[in-house]
Order: sequence, then structure tokens, then C-alpha cells
Amino acid sequence: MPTTLDRQISATRATKTPLNRSQITGFWGAWAGWTLDGMDSFIYALVLAPALTELLPRSGYEATPANVGLAGSILFALFLVGWGLSFIWGPLADRFGRTKVLAATIFTFAIFTGLAATSHTVWELGIYRFFAGVGIGGEWALAGTYVAEAWPEDRRKMGAGYLQTGYYAGFFLAAALNYTIGAAFGWRAMFLVGLFPVVVSIMVLLRVKETDKWERSESVQPHVKHESSLKAIFNAQYRKRTIVAAVLLTVAIIGLWAGAVYEPSAVVQLATKAGMDKHDAARMASIATGLLSIGTIIGCLALPPMAEKIGRRKTLAVYFVGMAASIALAFGWAFYLPNGLVPFIALLFVLGFFGGNFALFSLWLPEQFETRVRATAFAFCTSVGRFFGAIVNFGIGAMVLNMKTLGVPIAITAVAFLIGLAVIPFAPETKGQELPN
Repeated sequence: MPTTLDRQISATRATKTPLNRSQITGFWGAWAGWTLDGMDSFIYALVLAPALTELLPRSGYEATPANVGLAGSILFALFLVGWGLSFIWGPLADRFGRTKVLAATIFTFAIFTGLAATSHTVWELGIYRFFAGVGIGGEWALAGTYVAEAWPEDRRKMGAGYLQTGYYAGFFLAAALNYTIGAAFGWRAMFLVGLFPVVVSIMVLLRVKETDKWERSESVQPHVKHESSLKAIFNAQYRKRTIVAAVLLTVAIIGLWAGAVYEPSAVVQLATKAGMDKHDAARMASIATGLLSIGTIIGCLALPPMAEKIGRRKTLAVYFVGMAASIALAFGWAFYLPNGLVPFIALLFVLGFFGGNFALFSLWLPEQFETRVRATAFAFCTSVGRFFGAIVNFGIGAMVLNMKTLGVPIAITAVAFLIGLAVIPFAPETKGQELPN
């Protein structure tokens, strides 16, 4: 029979620290930015074929399927390089605070997303996507850092899961827009959409109070913080953590982006083979993307409780195994079935669920670094993964061109998760630890 003390402990555990208005407003501002970030990132995948079909001839190239695939890979790699350069935002956030720099990243990717609608050549589109990538890349690190620092200790783990759903809600929003606006008005209208909702997010963030943790760190050791945030993540204390986290994020980015970016093209091919016309095939790609997004949102929400129960490392291992299996089966098996559309889309939902592994990094990375270098470490580790993701994307494009098929090159990226499984034991287990000051 439970004692009075037992009941008090249970009540304490059941009662979470209430969020104040600034914490709530700040979260929704960060979430909205992360949603628009996901929407912007996936717009390109959805409009890849029609945009390049129009722009390649204007750039002096024939719009063959092979040229569309190669140009698409090159432009996406440029986007990832811009995304990789986004590590510049981390030191700025450690120097000037989280909220204003976060608003600056959102403003940057919104402007260049809108400009992409004015592209006359493939090269112009590549330039706009490069600078949009610089802005987009900083949003994840700064949003994750803000929520980790602003939310109470007993809420921040689930906060990471909630925040990460925004990115995939953006995927779902992009799919819905492509199903409606894109189908009716074309690819340029899709890019223009990215200009408008972002204003709300920026206005919210500019009104949000800076995190107490950053303000305390700023007042206690400003000279150390300002001079050494980038160098500090490679000192004896943090070097191993930085390298291991960067490797794990590289694995996650290579695997998920290979699958997510080429998923619409794969669905279009399978739908066409199933007898659908061009219009219906494009709509089917939007439906499949929505299903992928729903799966990922569920995966993001399921991850924090699992990480609290079995630990960060075991949770990431489970999600990496799921990613490896679903990518290999979807692109290496279902894609080549005579009637592969239905099993391929079903596997996309599974791929989406385990793609929620990114939520773990929003939870885990802030726990590994102290406040004065937290944003820098987060931004650097995510940026490294994007640079390698760009290199791999070039390789995938070349394989697609040479092999004349989409499925096998994407299926091969499942190997990256096996490498990740070997690296996970070298990461620190932070289950049960509070966010360091």
C-alpha cells in the first residue's frame, strides 16, 4: 500500500512546471520557424522536375530525365553546402543571444526562397537555394538551443520532440501546398509562398525574452565566451563529443535526406508505371509526402519518452536500425516490384517514423555542452553533416546517371546507418543529467 511520501512523489512527478508566457510564445515562434524551414526544404524536392524542365533549356541544356536528375543533385548539393556554412550562426548566437539571431536566420531563408521564384536559369536557382540554405541551416541549431535553455528541466526533453515535429509539419504543409497551389499555379508560386508566413515568426521571436541561462553566462564570463566559443568545442573537454556528434549527425543527414529528397520522384515513377497520368502522379507524390510527414511527427513524439527510459544511445540505435531497414526495403525492394506503389508508400511511413531520430539531437546535443558554447557546438555539428551530405549527394546523382535507375543508389545509403551504429558507443550517455550551465 503506498505511503503518504509515495503519493507525494507521484504527485510531484505528475505535475510539470508551468510554462510562462514568454516560454510559450518563444516555443511557438521557434516551432513556426522550424515548420517553415521544413516546408522550404521540401518545396525544392516537390518542384524539382517541373522547375528544371523549364529552366534547363533556358540554360543551354536539354531537359532529359538524366539531365534533370543530375542538375537536381548538383543544385541540392549547393543547397547543402549553404546549409553547411550555417555554422556561422552559432558563434553569433553565443555572442548576441538566441532569439534575435534565430529571427535573422528565418529572415534569410525567407528572402532567398521568395527570390527563387524569379529564377530565369538553373544557375540563378542554384544561387538562391545556396543562400536559402545558409539561413535554413542555422534555424535548427538555434531553435533547439533556445527551447533547451528556456524550458524548465522537467519539460525540455519533450520540448525537443515537440519542436522537431515542426520541421515535418513543414513537409506536410509543402505537400498540401503542392497538391493545391503547386498543381494550379506551378513551381514559382510554391517558392513565393515561403515569403509570407515567416513574417509572423520573426515578429514573435523579436518580442520574446532572451533565455536566463544565456544572460547568466553572458554576465559571468563574457570575455571567455566571446573569444573562444568556436575553439572551445575542440579543447580537451569537448573534442571527442564534438567529433562523435558530428559523425552521428552526418549519418542521419545522409540517410534521411537521400530518402526524403528522392521520394517524390520515386513515387511519380511508380505512379506513372501504375498507369496514372502526370497530374495524378504529382498528386500521389504529395499524398505520399504527407504520409511520410505524419510518420515522422509520430516518431518525434515517441522518441523523448524512449530516450528517458532506455537512454540516448540505445534510442538512437533503435532509430538507426529502423532507418537502415526501411530505406533498403523501400528503394531496394518495393521500388522494383511490378506493382510497387502501395508497398513503397507503406514503407515511407515506416521510414518517416524512424526519421524522427533528429528529435534526439535536439534533446541530446544541448546536454553535452555548457551554455557559453552550446549554440556554436550545435551549429557546427549539424553543419559538418551537411557538407558530407552534399558530397554524398553528388555521388548519388552520378550513380543515378550511370545506373539509369533511382532505387539502388538510394538503397545503398542504408550503409551509413551501420557506420552510425558503430560510432554510437563513443557518445556520452546523458540520461538523467540536467542541462549544464
